Amino acid sequence: MANTLPPCLLLVLLLLAPVLPAPHKRGLIFNLDTGELCLQSAQCKSGCCHRDGGLSLARCVPKAAEFQECSPKSIYGVYYKCPCESGLTCDVDKTIVGSITNSDFGTCKDPRGSRLW
Repeated sequence: MANTLPPCLLLVLLLLAPVLPAPHKRGLIFNLDTGELCLQSAQCKSGCCHRDGGLSLARCVPKAAEFQECSPKSIYGVYYKCPCESGLTCDVDKTIVGSITNSDFGTCKDPRGSRLW
């Protein structure tokens, strides 16, 4: 008998079940869709929070595809050029000044080489 719930507690749980919040597909702060305002790339489903210039608002955008301009992953979390999609590398000449000013840009490339059919 110790392992069963008292009937009144069971009734309360059944009555409260519809009131409990259901999980949302996206949140107000994390799991943001493309085009939504962001402060950090960790907030975006795509993993890239992008801004056009120093004073522009940052928005979630898709990561860079092969042959598009890119930035290596940075500690800042907001990019002028997004990092590459999974499986691609950002071919860039890294410099200390570029790392500090977030201006090391390159091109996304497939590390296995380009495939010509």
